Amino acid sequence: MATTPTVRRLLLSNELKRLREEAGVETDQAAKHLGCRVSKISRIELAQNNIQAGDVKLLTELYGATPEHTEILLNLARGQNQRGRWAGYRAVYPEWFRMFVDLERDAATMRSAEVEIIPGLLQTESYIRALHDDGQPIGPDDDVESSVKARKERQAIFTRDDPPEVSFILSESCLRRLVGDTDVMREQLRYLADVARLHNVQIQVLPFNAKTYAGRIVYRFTMLNIPAPGITAPLEFVYVEAHDDARYLDDKAAVSSYASLWGRLQAAALGPVESRDFISEAAEQLG
Repeated sequence: MATTPTVRRLLLSNELKRLREEAGVETDQAAKHLGCRVSKISRIELAQNNIQAGDVKLLTELYGATPEHTEILLNLARGQNQRGRWAGYRAVYPEWFRMFVDLERDAATMRSAEVEIIPGLLQTESYIRALHDDGQPIGPDDDVESSVKARKERQAIFTRDDPPEVSFILSESCLRRLVGDTDVMREQLRYLADVARLHNVQIQVLPFNAKTYAGRIVYRFTMLNIPAPGITAPLEFVYVEAHDDARYLDDKAAVSSYASLWGRLQAAALGPVESRDFISEAAEQLG
């Protein structure tokens, strides 16, 4: 699977930083070798700018990378300037969400905890339309048709040739909160139970009566692992969304902290089979 331009740049910047640190080279030394300011090295390592192939060659030379390793990084540097992905119906995504869509597309594993609403990857078309009717569009424009197309395109990752392993922990409130009418919710819950049978999808419900101290999800978050080609290091991100903004955390301590939180939530939740039965029962209770 070809990675998106965004993910190529992230993988490249991540690996250049790792190589520099392993080589014991300070940022000012790298800047001197490149003939630039230290701020440019910082922007490169933060993936704030596209990285030119010539700069990649000079930096890998300084860091002592092998020719094979250098070629992998040069391949990552190619194609960063592609355009057009966010045209048409995809333009419905706000700027701060587009990086997540790229990461999601290239992830090998995803773990998502949700508080109130069924996650976008699991929503039926009727549920998406009902969210819009309730005043909760995906993006800045209330374009229902584009929102449906964009979200259904994201859901194609479940059935592609190399699907990711995806796990969800849903607060019981996701199942009980009525979006649209009872017909919409019954269809949505039955669809959830069906998706939970896919070999690469695991859904767990965190019931209201969970007994442990991690018995509730305070905020929504998603953990993503994006594999890297060759010997480069994979990307690990935690995506935490607010009302009109999002944070992308890649600090090792933050990732580790969320991994621990995930483990506690998972231990408090119902098992996958119990959860599927719970979801099916909730659907039947709607009449």
